[in-house]
Amino acid sequence: MKNPLGQMMKQAQQMQEQMQEAQAALASIEVEGQAGGGMVKIKMSCRHEVHAIDIDPQLLNDDREMLEDILVAAFNDALRKVEATTKDKYSGLTSGLGLPAGLNLPF
Repeated sequence: MKNPLGQMMKQAQQMQEQMQEAQAALASIEVEGQAGGGMVKIKMSCRHEVHAIDIDPQLLNDDREMLEDILVAAFNDALRKVEATTKDKYSGLTSGLGLPAGLNLPF
């Protein structure tokens, strides 16, 4: 019988390498959050870096509070998409490891 501790350490090292690869891949993935029927669009990387904000010029003539509300909604939409994309990316890494359901990675 092989050394189970050595095998566990090897698996942990492989998982760490895969996590680093996944994090690098996520940095290059961009999502777009929208609100106000597409009148505000926010492009954000899966590292939570905002790359662009597009505001329909028609909104600039409207109520400032409404514009602020739509911006908040677009940011929140982008963040939800980042979380979903990140979860999907990491789910493949954790399958088969026997980790508890709902464990959020990276820690």
